[in-house]
Amino acid sequence: MKRLKIFILALLLAAPAWAQVDSAQHVEPGRRNSPEQIQKPYVIMISVDGFRYDYADKYDAANLQALRAQGVQAESMLPSFPSKTFPNHYTLVTGMYPASHGLINNYFYDPQRKEHYSMRNREKVEDGSWYGGVPLWVLAEQNQLLSASYYWVGSEAPVQNTRPTYWYKYSEEVPFDIRVQTVVNWLNLPEEKRPHLITFYLPEVDHAGHRFGPDTPETAQAVKKLDDRMKQLTEAVATTGLPVNYIFVSDHGMTQIDQENTLPLPAAIDTADFLVSGGGMVVELHAKDKSAIKPTYKKLKREANGAYQVYTKGKLPNRLHYGKKDDAYNRVGDILLLTDAPKVFHFSSRKPSPGAHGYDPTVVKDMHATFYAWGPDIKEGVKLASFTNVQVYAIVAKLLGLRYTHAIDGDCKVAKAILK
Repeated sequence: MKRLKIFILALLLAAPAWAQVDSAQHVEPGRRNSPEQIQKPYVIMISVDGFRYDYADKYDAANLQALRAQGVQAESMLPSFPSKTFPNHYTLVTGMYPASHGLINNYFYDPQRKEHYSMRNREKVEDGSWYGGVPLWVLAEQNQLLSASYYWVGSEAPVQNTRPTYWYKYSEEVPFDIRVQTVVNWLNLPEEKRPHLITFYLPEVDHAGHRFGPDTPETAQAVKKLDDRMKQLTEAVATTGLPVNYIFVSDHGMTQIDQENTLPLPAAIDTADFLVSGGGMVVELHAKDKSAIKPTYKKLKREANGAYQVYTKGKLPNRLHYGKKDDAYNRVGDILLLTDAPKVFHFSSRKPSPGAHGYDPTVVKDMHATFYAWGPDIKEGVKLASFTNVQVYAIVAKLLGLRYTHAIDGDCKVAKAILK
């Protein structure tokens, strides 16, 4: 019994912050739609974490295939670099690359604050000062159009002192049926209290891809279950009779990595001179003494021998939008080590999971994400070439008739191509 108690305690201590939070709905008081906004359309923006661009066809997701056929599908959607969950979810709702909005990875170091951000640290996740840009729900609320979030990166923090009107702290314990019923309940609220923008997030496909790899029966089963859930959600929403538009996206893809031949921390790195952040596909080195940058860079170039790429922040490829000129919050490392698929940096004695993401999406096609859209305000039977995920912000803003004057990295080209 004593061993069991110790084991349970260890599990609780190891669990991510969101596994220990409340599952109650939070409602921001005193808000209502303005008379002008009551007439606006409705948008449900669904993200299925890790839903690779080809999964719907690879695993014959019949419901999703039918839904996308009613509207628009892109060949794929390129995530931003690094192709990780937190930076890309926040890019989808800000229209900005990670280095522009500041959430540069799931875990990173901020030299100015002398603090680490971690997606598993609830204090950081809920601290609005980490998040730049103007998320879609903030834009909506600023225009007196109500929003709701059943999970999305950033929705639990008061970004610009604003959360969605209806929101939840992240928990994977809430049954899907309850989440669907909550969405229906929101849409059945009186007009002045009814959200017009709803974000809805599902993690299960990503979990399967990591644990088993993207080309396995377990991931196929996760996609099939997700497909059934999309039918359940859309049929439930249809009972409201409201004109609802759907934006179905993912944050990144998934690929099989080399679990056996992982890369250790290079010997050229002296941790007395550098703070090491990251791992996997991207390792960032923050110099404690800037004079160490040049000699360490030269040593790393010699030591790499083609196993990984070495860059200083000022010399990163422009296609990554992650270099010195893009780094609005000065959070990117002074030296960066990038791997090519299927190689990963791995600093633990445990073997890494078989499925992973984070590579340069312009080089590794398996990193590509999914974009579908359908609904009364969306064109029918449109197929688009691949585009970058910074374009999604303008699509949703235009659907809801929300103007914005702040700078973003996307534009309106894709929005014009898909909206009626």
